[in-house]
Amino acid sequence: MTAIRFTNGHVVTPASVLANATIAVEGGRIAAIDDQTSFETVDLDGGWLVPGFIDTQVNGGGGVLFNDAPTVEGIDAIGRAHARYGTTGFLPTLISDSPEVIARALDATDAAIEAGVAGCIGVHIEGPIISVTRKGIHDPEKFRRLDEDLLALLTRPRRGKVMLTLAPEMVSLEDIRRLHAAGVILSIGHSDADYDTAKAAIAAGMTGVTHLFNAMSPLLHRAPGVVGAAIEDQAIYCGLILDGFHVHDAAVRIAVRARPHDRFLLVTDAMPSVGADVAEFDLHGRRILVEGGRCLGEDGTLAGSSLDMAGAFRNAVTRIGLSHADAAAMAATSPAAFLGLRGERGALAPGLTADWVQLTRDLQPAGTWIAGIRTA
Repeated sequence: MTAIRFTNGHVVTPASVLANATIAVEGGRIAAIDDQTSFETVDLDGGWLVPGFIDTQVNGGGGVLFNDAPTVEGIDAIGRAHARYGTTGFLPTLISDSPEVIARALDATDAAIEAGVAGCIGVHIEGPIISVTRKGIHDPEKFRRLDEDLLALLTRPRRGKVMLTLAPEMVSLEDIRRLHAAGVILSIGHSDADYDTAKAAIAAGMTGVTHLFNAMSPLLHRAPGVVGAAIEDQAIYCGLILDGFHVHDAAVRIAVRARPHDRFLLVTDAMPSVGADVAEFDLHGRRILVEGGRCLGEDGTLAGSSLDMAGAFRNAVTRIGLSHADAAAMAATSPAAFLGLRGERGALAPGLTADWVQLTRDLQPAGTWIAGIRTA
């Protein structure tokens, strides 16, 4: 057993925020949190210790795009890049691609988990069963219907979690029920569904919304769309990209006032530029420019982001006005619950995986621990 004492700061636990705490770690899990002494002491210097961030939408990082490198090595490089910014659990995310690449991504994630790649807890397949009308940067030539072969591929048992973003208007309610029954975590995204279709999909088993407000039918007073269905619902989990470009701060503040805070997830939608000095990269033959903190197609379409989870957390507090505890819940506790991992990770509590992040007074990343081992 090892024990680390954190002093002179703020340690966010489910019950309260502690000024000082000793965290004992055994077998990669938190054995106890108390006020005992230990052999190692970390002075937080007025900063914060929060649960390790869990990001359900990571397209790339460290100069690597998952679509181009659906391999153990690619996943490891992406994970190491994001660990520098406090991400201790992530889903490498595949932007709409062929069934062959989807199969490689699923198999690579299994192999990465088997190999012990730090932080990899599953995979997110974003598309290709999505709407051309709300395609965003996705390549419509990759889009397809959900046939039996693809359904069999997506529902095959896996070592980690499998999340699928799809447009509910592109599938039947029976398809949704079959995917949900097989354990696939379903999220509405890149969808032009109307309100009734979105509500029916939620009732059939869709439990998430991928990057709320972006690439979906908007909230209009006579046509509430996907956004209206999501904001009205009090149980579905909604991802938010808080980079200041994808969603106006006022829209975020309205959303978080309308729904329980623990039903929102902070996500990055990160591209290869996170953790790397990348001025441009290629996505399915399209040149993507990285400028001013944004990733843009040459036509100005947003193409993911250059956001990291520490930045998302910081923006939640400083721009949106959330408490540090609520921001920590959105960055760690809620995504763990959404993925069905509430009893495994997502909080600083005995019995959970010993993942945490040290932040400075101004909420810059200062250290990351995964399973009790400092990795960044």
